[in-house]
Amino acid sequence: MAISQMVRKATLAVAASVGIGVLPVAADTIEIHNTMSTGGSEEAALQKFQELIEEKLGDDFEVNIYLNSQLGSEAEVLELLNIGQTQMALTGGAFMGQYAPEYNAVSVPFVLPSWGAVEHYIMETESGKKMQEIAREKGNLVYLGPQKRAFRHMTANKPINTPDDLEGLPMRMPQIPLWIDVWEELGIQAVVIPSSDIYLAMRTGQVEAHENSLASPYTRQMWEVQDYIIETSHLSFPWHWVASAPWWDGLTDEQRTAISEAAEEARQHGTQVENEKDEFYREALIEKGMEFIQVDQAPFREKAAPAIERAMADMADTVQADIEASIEAASE
Repeated sequence: MAISQMVRKATLAVAASVGIGVLPVAADTIEIHNTMSTGGSEEAALQKFQELIEEKLGDDFEVNIYLNSQLGSEAEVLELLNIGQTQMALTGGAFMGQYAPEYNAVSVPFVLPSWGAVEHYIMETESGKKMQEIAREKGNLVYLGPQKRAFRHMTANKPINTPDDLEGLPMRMPQIPLWIDVWEELGIQAVVIPSSDIYLAMRTGQVEAHENSLASPYTRQMWEVQDYIIETSHLSFPWHWVASAPWWDGLTDEQRTAISEAAEEARQHGTQVENEKDEFYREALIEKGMEFIQVDQAPFREKAAPAIERAMADMADTVQADIEASIEAASE
C-alpha cells in the first residue's frame, strides 16, 4: 500500500474515532481518481480534464490524477468525497446501487440497448435526475455526467445463435446477483470466479463462456481458449464524473461553471476514445481468428424477461416510462 494511501486511511480512522471532520486538502488542488490502470479511455479523459482546467483555471487549481486505485478502492474514494477529503472521481456505478437503487435501471442487462439511451436516461429523465439528487443527499456527490464504457458481449467455445444454445453452459459471472439472475434465466450455469482466474478456468474447462466488453478477450488473449464472440450488447455500465459537495459548495460560480464545462468536454473525449478502442479490439480479435456472431437481441431479452421484471419490480414508478422515452429519444 502506498504511503499516501496509508496516511489518508489513518487520518480517516482517527477522525472517525474522535468524532470530528477531516480538513480538506489545499483549495488549489483538484485530486481526481479512477480505479483503472494507465492506457485506457479513462486516463485519456482525465488528462483532457487536466489540460482544460489548466487553460480555464490555471491560476486557481492544479489537477492531480490518481489511477489504479492509488488512494483506495471505489468505496473508499466515495467516502473521501463524502467528507470533503478529496475533490473528484471518475467512478463506477456502485454509488447508484448504494444510494438510489430504485432508479438504477442502467445496471439491468438488456434494458437500455444503446449508449444514447443510457446517456439520455441518466441526464434527461425524471428518474435520472432523481438519482443524481439522492446521490447528493446521501453521499455528498455532485453529478457531472456519464462516460461510456463499451457494451458487454459474451464469448464462448461454441456458436451461440439463440437463447436455447445457452442451456447448461458453464459461464463465468462476476459476483453481482442481478446479473447472475438474468443470465441464469437465460439458461446458463453461473460460475463465480475472480476476473484474474478467467483464462485458467477456460483453459481447464471449468467455464466455457464469459461476458464483458471486448477489452477482456483482447487483454486476456482469449483467442487461445475461446473461438466465438456473441454480440449480445446486453449492457453498457458507464463511468460517472462526480465531485465532492463539501468542496464544490466552496467554489465560486465561475469556478463551478469552468469545472462543469471541462468535465463535459472530457467525458465526451473519453467516450470517443472508448469507441476507438472498442473498434481496435474488434479488428484485432478478428485477426487473431475469433469469429463474431451477430444475434437478434429480442429473443434473449424475451427469455430473460422474468428476471428483468423481478429487478424492475423494485424500481420507482417513473423508471419504466423513462426507459421507454430514452430508447425512443436515442432512436430519433
